[in-house]
Amino acid sequence: MYDIAIIGAGPAGSNLARLIGDKYKVLLIDKRDLENENSKSLPNKCCGGLLAPDAQKMIARLGLGIPKDILVDPQLFAVRTIDLTNNLERLYQRFYYNMDREKFDRWLVSILPTRVDKKFNSIFKNFSEIPGGYEMRYIYNGQEISAKTRVIVGADGASSRLRNSISNNLNIPEKYISIQEWFECPCQIPYFTAIFDEEISDFYSWIIPKENYLLLGSALRPRDNTREKYDILKTKLTQLGFNFNNKIKTEGAYIYRPKKISQLYVGRDGIALVGEAAGAISPSSAEGISYALKSSLYLAQSLEEGIDGFLDRYAERIKDIKLNLLIKNLKSPAMYNPFLRQLAMKSGLQSIK
Repeated sequence: MYDIAIIGAGPAGSNLARLIGDKYKVLLIDKRDLENENSKSLPNKCCGGLLAPDAQKMIARLGLGIPKDILVDPQLFAVRTIDLTNNLERLYQRFYYNMDREKFDRWLVSILPTRVDKKFNSIFKNFSEIPGGYEMRYIYNGQEISAKTRVIVGADGASSRLRNSISNNLNIPEKYISIQEWFECPCQIPYFTAIFDEEISDFYSWIIPKENYLLLGSALRPRDNTREKYDILKTKLTQLGFNFNNKIKTEGAYIYRPKKISQLYVGRDGIALVGEAAGAISPSSAEGISYALKSSLYLAQSLEEGIDGFLDRYAERIKDIKLNLLIKNLKSPAMYNPFLRQLAMKSGLQSIK
């Protein structure tokens, strides 16, 4: 009998397990093997691997420091913004840490309390209510396992099976497909790149230099000729001088884009959601690590006061994130409305000359 079972060992799930693992009996499951570095059974998380200032602030608030072997070259301080719709370009100073996302997740797992029961290579299947809590079933190394727990926490991202099962698919944030490809690139590019193009997506695309590779990614609407539009993006950027000849691998994942604060859903009864599973992710940049760390901190603080009534306390604390999402959505038109973006970029405000 566990006190709390956590589905997903990304930043939200691992941080929660770290914060409550000495107080409660915790089960943490993830489909990846985050303890065996040689395991390649599943692809890495589709992520650009940039640690934004808000995430850096949360790392500091949690009293943690990033080991240097998680960081990768180059460490850059500028973003080249390319507006293909308006045929405009600007360079802006930004402060992101360039990191290896897989190593980041493995590091968070490595600092968990020893009491946390970790079950990797595991896939959540379903759950049922029992007296005093829930019976959760998951597949572990190909075998179905049953575990009893008082609380279940979904930290399983935009494809959260747990959220879908308790919300009846109501108030689900808009869902996009993130496609990211890695290319060999020995050349040195001294900036990250953000690309806006209404023909491709009403969200954005990105280019990130990472060691001897170049990552090209785009957030695209599902069932809208996604692969064709991604290839069009590559063609347009090739005409600007980028080289995408030597592809190494392709990654993909669903991502949420919450447009309304009602799409932030904390859960019900003894089931809670954190991170992107709750809808906690930036609607303007798709940055999710800061929200994962913050929402899991709020849930941990709520559980510190006991399991009884924890969800009400969590819902109260997470109002801070709701306000943040509201502000981000109010700012979004300046980025995603072509006319307003054109005005902002033409002004040259805060750009590097």
